[in-house]
Amino acid sequence: MGRHLTRQADQTVTNDCTLEIAKSAEPGFFAKGYLGRDRMKTEIIYGIHPVLESLRSARRRIDEIYLAKGASSKRLEKIDALALSKSIAVKRIDMSRLSRKTQTEHHQGAAARVGAFPLTPFNAVTARLDPQIQHPFLIVLDNVVDPHNLGAIIRSALAVGVDGIIIPKDRAAGPTPAVSKASAGMLEHARLTRVTNMAAAFKRLKKKGLWLFGLDQAAEQSLYAADLSGAIALVIGGEEKGVRPLVKKNCDGLLSIPQSGRVDSLNASVAAAVAMYEVYRQRTAVYDAASRDGETGRNGNSSATKA
Repeated sequence: MGRHLTRQADQTVTNDCTLEIAKSAEPGFFAKGYLGRDRMKTEIIYGIHPVLESLRSARRRIDEIYLAKGASSKRLEKIDALALSKSIAVKRIDMSRLSRKTQTEHHQGAAARVGAFPLTPFNAVTARLDPQIQHPFLIVLDNVVDPHNLGAIIRSALAVGVDGIIIPKDRAAGPTPAVSKASAGMLEHARLTRVTNMAAAFKRLKKKGLWLFGLDQAAEQSLYAADLSGAIALVIGGEEKGVRPLVKKNCDGLLSIPQSGRVDSLNASVAAAVAMYEVYRQRTAVYDAASRDGETGRNGNSSATKA
């Protein structure tokens, strides 16, 4: 599909502190310290995948890598070798010390002290959207507060080629080490943007030609009856109350996921995955059909020429 949340598609802060985002950054971007004060912040990410993917993506500063003393595996060796190739210091420390440093026992023998996660400015996301030459696909999360849900959603989003993920500034999970762990390190490749005014963001997306569909279990229209092959933003609500009323009001349509049995609703990350893969299925079907039509046309022209 040619649309992935990857380093290649993202001109945010890198280890080289590139200033390419200045071309599309929001007003006051530098004054807010995104390349200054926030860049100097550090945190400890943990787990084999988060550490490995942070090395691969090269999107944020990596000060040091910590590996458990005495631990040995192919994946840990891969981290060690990749860090060495990038001239990043690797320290072998006791398992107990690693647990204290990460504040968890679920570190899998690997951790890293890194710079703050490089959020993508909203203007940088919208500047890349052009429904005339592609069908953008965004995810909007309305007050998803569980870091495990956010991580799982990010992981699914990368799997289906989402162009960006929008989260609110307040009352929502952010890009923490726990989210990176829950996403199996895919956070390190994600284009995640944070907005202060969801209504204003929706207005901007509509001006860019996107249709906004919110997931709502009470909606009459089924997810599977909607045409999701165009330029869309899928709005997923929080764990307790779902999509908020004001956010629903700003959506172009509401969709429900059909269910049978006694389950009242799905977990936010599960619902998101179901909906994202339906979008992916529809788009794949459209592209496959177009490809077949193209092949038929070429074969037909070829036959006519030979005749």
